[in-house]
Amino acid sequence: MTNLTFSLALFAIAYFAGFIGALTGLGGGVIIVPSLVLLFNIDFKLAMGASLISVIATSSGAALTFLQNNFTNMKLGMFLEIGAISGAIVGALLVKFVPISIISIIFGMVLLFSSWFSIARREEIESAQSSHPWTKRLSLDGTYPTSHGLKTYPVLRVPLGFSLMTLAGLLSGLLGIGSGALKVLSLDLAMGLPYKVSASTSNFMIGMTAAASAGIYFSSGYINPEICFPVLLGVLLGAIVGSKVLIYEKPRRLRMIFVFIIFLLALQMIYNGILGIYENSF
Repeated sequence: MTNLTFSLALFAIAYFAGFIGALTGLGGGVIIVPSLVLLFNIDFKLAMGASLISVIATSSGAALTFLQNNFTNMKLGMFLEIGAISGAIVGALLVKFVPISIISIIFGMVLLFSSWFSIARREEIESAQSSHPWTKRLSLDGTYPTSHGLKTYPVLRVPLGFSLMTLAGLLSGLLGIGSGALKVLSLDLAMGLPYKVSASTSNFMIGMTAAASAGIYFSSGYINPEICFPVLLGVLLGAIVGSKVLIYEKPRRLRMIFVFIIFLLALQMIYNGILGIYENSF
């Protein structure tokens, strides 16, 4: 494979990852890492470095569209990111002491159960509930556009959502993965946000979480320009297109796409945990 062919193949994979990442709020790293490792035989750590770059690119590419269309809840995202970043720092410090494979298997099982609850959720029922007291005190509630105009939504179970965001950051630091799946689940299931708001707010948050880790990966030599450059371009373009599609797509269809992807991610996490892949990557 020539360098040009290699770069074009990376670009194509990255475009798809960016598109799906923006559409679901996962960030694209879920697709980037296994694709680079399995299809291109790229070192796991270099793939993780490229994944971080892809997450930042997805967040940046989608942010403008989501903000312009009033889908992102910035106040809520900034508040929850305190827990996510704190958890990521703790997770990075615990890498040498915690059996990562066991955590990977448990995380995969949690995602399997969450995929079922995500399908069963009915947004219209929770939209009639009152916001948590913290929501009112911190002004975390918001509105989002619908075919019938702007609609106000409640923000439920804020302490639970904050705890799950901290756990998402912890797992991100421990496993070296993006925590977009757990972030979307926290916003969607625990806090009761409409799915489009969950996906767009997750996209806003994951960029900050990834940026906090990018410097460490760069100083460790895990950011390879030959890999990251075509990935960055592909993901950025895919994220821009994906963010525009999300605005007009039906929430139920988006939820089904998300559930399908986290189901595959759950199987991957369990498989990697059983084989000890994450243990061997550090």
